[in-house]
Amino acid sequence: MSSILELEPHPQFPDAYMVCRRTGVHYYRLAQERKYEDSYFQEEYKNQYKKTYYEDEVQLRNLAKLRLDMMSSFQSPEGKTLFELGCAAGFFLSEAEKRGYKVKGLELSKTEAAYAREKLGLDVIAGSFLDDSILPKETFDTVCAFFVIEHFPNVEVVLEKLTSMIKPGGLLFLGLPSLNGPSFQTNPQEWFRTHPKDHFWDYSPDSLKKMLKMYGLVTVYRKPMSYHPNRDRGWKGKFLTHRLFVRYANLSCYADTFHSIAIKKI
Repeated sequence: MSSILELEPHPQFPDAYMVCRRTGVHYYRLAQERKYEDSYFQEEYKNQYKKTYYEDEVQLRNLAKLRLDMMSSFQSPEGKTLFELGCAAGFFLSEAEKRGYKVKGLELSKTEAAYAREKLGLDVIAGSFLDDSILPKETFDTVCAFFVIEHFPNVEVVLEKLTSMIKPGGLLFLGLPSLNGPSFQTNPQEWFRTHPKDHFWDYSPDSLKKMLKMYGLVTVYRKPMSYHPNRDRGWKGKFLTHRLFVRYANLSCYADTFHSIAIKKI
């Protein structure tokens, strides 16, 4: 497949970003590939949330339920199939199975995949998404990836593979960091200071929508994952109240992280 990206230096941050003229997707020029060992997942999670992944199980299952509620507006789960890329220990898959989905998952960490299989009884394999030999051969009604695709240097390969796994009329459900949020839009210095070194691609809701359209996917849902008015440094000295901030965020998907659901054209 030929490249669909047409990259040029960012007009304000040419040393940090290349920007696709067609979609607006940003390539982080300072990103570096790293080896994701079993310790990576637990260490990164605890550094960010001050608790281990397993200690946060209740909250993670609640988030899974919210995500499944979002999906229910577009698909009835009963008898449907679902695949999750980067499923960790399987809490989302476990909740999806309770709703009626037949689930499968892929997780890079052998430890997390083993937990999903042995403790939760889930069909989860360990390995890289780029290894075609281990991927399921069937297609799915829903494919999910939460905070995963930004880690791959070649996003075109990843989106092509993900799209090929979705049945016509099926869903692609993503969770991603966002450029259209208070951190990048009003405090880029802090954005770059805290930017993960292994994130190769950054999206806004609009640029993701344009990117997915090129793969035959129509975006039908996008919404902030959380609200952080305290991160917003204001526009020309003007600040929104929390209530107005939330209203504006919902209308324009203005947030540092967001959910997106797209449907594969029939």
